[in-house]
Amino acid sequence: MIDVFPSATPRSGNPLAVVLDAEGLTTAQMAAFSAWTNLSECTFVLPPTDPAADYRMRIFSLTTELPFAGHPTLGTARAWLDAGGVPRHVDNPRRRFFTRSLCIFAAKNRLHPRSSTEVRNWPANL
Repeated sequence: MIDVFPSATPRSGNPLAVVLDAEGLTTAQMAAFSAWTNLSECTFVLPPTDPAADYRMRIFSLTTELPFAGHPTLGTARAWLDAGGVPRHVDNPRRRFFTRSLCIFAAKNRLHPRSSTEVRNWPANL
């Protein structure tokens, strides 16, 4: 579990459960685990289906799968990097990954270098 968008006070952000190696889990297992966490969202990191992507992600709420959600997307990217995720294209500062509905490019925010990401979204079918 990670804390997304925390302030100076610990555990003040949005809690998020992140499963970093979800390959082999069924949709029903992901939904059941997400409900068990009792958090607003839970994400599951899977191998990418696009060779240019770093990973693929599925997002579940307590009751349904979501096509996209902001804090789970950013929190998962941070958790993946913190856990040793290695970008496929080290020479490119942008990270590319897919949610159910979007292809997302994330990069260090040049205006605020301490900020974790700057996100741009495009439909996943582009």
